[in-house]
Amino acid sequence: MVEALLFAAAEPLDIDSIASRLPEGADVGAAIEDLQKTYEGRGVNLVRVANKWMFRTAEDLGFLMEREAVEQRRLSRAAMETLAIVAYHQPVTRAEIEEIRGVSVSKGTLDVLMETGWVRLRGRKRTPGRPVTYGTTEDFLVHFGLENVGDLPGIDELKAAGLLDGRLPPGFDIPNPSESGGEGDGEFADDEEYGAALDDHMAQEVADEK
Repeated sequence: MVEALLFAAAEPLDIDSIASRLPEGADVGAAIEDLQKTYEGRGVNLVRVANKWMFRTAEDLGFLMEREAVEQRRLSRAAMETLAIVAYHQPVTRAEIEEIRGVSVSKGTLDVLMETGWVRLRGRKRTPGRPVTYGTTEDFLVHFGLENVGDLPGIDELKAAGLLDGRLPPGFDIPNPSESGGEGDGEFADDEEYGAALDDHMAQEVADEK
C-alpha cells in the first residue's frame, strides 16, 4: 500500500500523509525501510527529500533521461550567486545579499528565483524598518536532492569538488543555513502580512528598474 501511494503521488509525501491513508496502527516507518532495501541498487530508488519520501531515478542512470528532460533556462551568474547567498545565509534581507555580493541585486534577479520556485519571502527581520527576508523552498530541496538545508555542502566539500579556490582569504568560512531562522527573525503572521511584504518586494523591484 505504501509503495502504491508513493508510486502514484505527483509530489513527495511525508510520513503523516502516508499514515493517514493506511489502516490504523500501520507501521509506516518499517514499510519505508523495507521499500528502501527493496529498491536499493535498482533503476529507481526510494529517497528522502525535504523530510518527505519519493521514488527517483537512480543517480547512475540519470543519463537515460536526458533526451526526455525539458530544457530549462540557465540562471545568470548573478542569479546563481544570489541563490547561493540565500541558501547559505537564510533568512537574509536584500541589503544583506548586496553586502555579501558587494554589488546591488541585479534587476529582476530575486523575481526570477521566486518564479523558478526556489526562493520565497520568508518573513520580516525584527530590526528597524522590518525588512523582508528571503529563504529557499521545498522545491529547491527536491530539485537538488536535499533532505534539508543543513545538507548543503560545507567548505571542505566545496574545496574537494573544485568549487572554491584553495587560496581563500583569512577567516573565510561557509555559514550553516538555518531552517528556523535566527534571533530577531520572524515568519509572517498571516496572509495579510505576507501580502504587504510581497507589495514591498515588488515596490523594490520597480525602484530598481528606474
